[in-house]
Amino acid sequence: MTVKSDIEIARAATMKPIAEVAAKVGIPAAELVPYGNTKAKVTFKYIDSLKDAKDGKLILVTAVTPTPAGEGKTTTTVGLGDALNRLGKKAMMCLREPSLGPCFGVKGGAAGGGYAQVVPMEDINLHFTGDFHAITSAHNLLSAMIDNHIYWGNSLGFDTRRVGWRRVLDMNDRALRAIVNSLGGVSNGFPRQDGFDITVASEVMAILCLSLDLKDLERRLGNIIIGYTRDKTPIRARELKADGAMTVLLKDALMPNLVQTLENNPVFIHGGPFANIAHGCNSVLATKSALKLADYVVTEAGFGADLGAEKFFDIKCRKAGLTPAAAVVVATIRALKMHGGVSKENLKNENVLAVNKGCENLKQHLENMVKFGVPVAVAINRFVTDTDAEMQEVMKAAESLGARAFVCTHWADGGAGAEALARHMVELADGGRSAFRPLYPDDMPLRDKVKTIATEIYRASDIACDASVETAFKDLEAGGFGKLPVCMAKTQYSFSTDPNRRGAPVGHVVPVRELRLSAGAEFVVVITGEIMTMPGLPRVPAAEAIRLNADGQIEGLF
Repeated sequence: MTVKSDIEIARAATMKPIAEVAAKVGIPAAELVPYGNTKAKVTFKYIDSLKDAKDGKLILVTAVTPTPAGEGKTTTTVGLGDALNRLGKKAMMCLREPSLGPCFGVKGGAAGGGYAQVVPMEDINLHFTGDFHAITSAHNLLSAMIDNHIYWGNSLGFDTRRVGWRRVLDMNDRALRAIVNSLGGVSNGFPRQDGFDITVASEVMAILCLSLDLKDLERRLGNIIIGYTRDKTPIRARELKADGAMTVLLKDALMPNLVQTLENNPVFIHGGPFANIAHGCNSVLATKSALKLADYVVTEAGFGADLGAEKFFDIKCRKAGLTPAAAVVVATIRALKMHGGVSKENLKNENVLAVNKGCENLKQHLENMVKFGVPVAVAINRFVTDTDAEMQEVMKAAESLGARAFVCTHWADGGAGAEALARHMVELADGGRSAFRPLYPDDMPLRDKVKTIATEIYRASDIACDASVETAFKDLEAGGFGKLPVCMAKTQYSFSTDPNRRGAPVGHVVPVRELRLSAGAEFVVVITGEIMTMPGLPRVPAAEAIRLNADGQIEGLF
């Protein structure tokens, strides 16, 4: 039997007009801003009208530590949402928008897979509704205004050695990580060191995803610290009078995007900060709006639970006042085998011992979830090569920690393949078992927050900070930023900062390389190990296989 590719399945989908999809959750057609016939934004006026409606139950989908074998977190989010609707529940899903960087780099598309996809897949993975372009433009407008201000006399007194606002591009491009700008003579300004980050690492992206409305967006943009004077006094975007124009560029981007699954169920896809270098969650506005529209909202957090779930709980839920009712940790037999020491080439062969060893990674994630007080289940995203003995091993591992594991076939069967999981999540969400709590209190010192995450979640023995980082911690505390949460920038491929240490390493030391204050987003980014805020393309980028066929259809995107 020939198995259709994800893009072939998506292309064959029968999509409903977006107004019909919106009607499922009561959104009137007049409150949509359509982008064609199958995607739309929802107006602020309608979102504001929902403020007194009762909230539904929030279910988080997270995963084991990612491997090249894949886990299928987005696919499971979509499959679970479709399954809830099949059970007669009023459910929505909230996802992040894909970045062009991974799309043309290693990962490919990010709209689910098989028969658990969000469509129109090609649009979602490419320019979509232009949100990322708006974020890139707003960010780089601020960059341009900084250099322009310095050129025309520098009345704010920027120390050009301490301009902290880099430029961004939504593409993987290692050549732009470190640059010198303003070369070419007097008329081009004053040369200084600069660099680019990927757009999904921009503080503007984080701000958009944490803002409650346009007023809050403008306030946060104005609070961005863009540089320092020679006496180390911070300079904010508001002092440069950039916050108004940036808000104008982002006014449409802040509205959540509505699309549909292959089973024509409503999905908000909005915002897309990376989880290894940013906070890894879709927008607060989309999630809070979905909770007013549906009885159950399924959302995902990027990468493994050590990064995505921790930031979802400690940053997004803390800042937005969200209380998750339950969580799912997604695992695949393939990924667990890799954590158990099997090479990618040998994953098709049954290896119960490797699965058993790899389950140490799953157990560590499950133990961590308990620390947040949220009831959890395991979704085994099944592949055709998985054997009953291997899946039984995962079930035993989950049960040893008081969680249930469910074999899910949503990739092949759509929502029907996740109905057992959906029934259990309803039981967990409705059972009142959630006693959600963040990992650390607001008033814990910043350094202690970082150490708490490192020891409690990553299972490190300690953190290592050189003198400059220790000074940075003290300066941030003295500057009044000590109550902010921390956003860890760490490799997604390991509990440690070494991407090659799979499984469940313990007792390692987490080196803290740098602290970056995101005063507008209201968190402190803690950069560890060798993490990069501008990725590079691989030796053979996915872009090489992407093309238009003779019928003008996109090939190779997913």
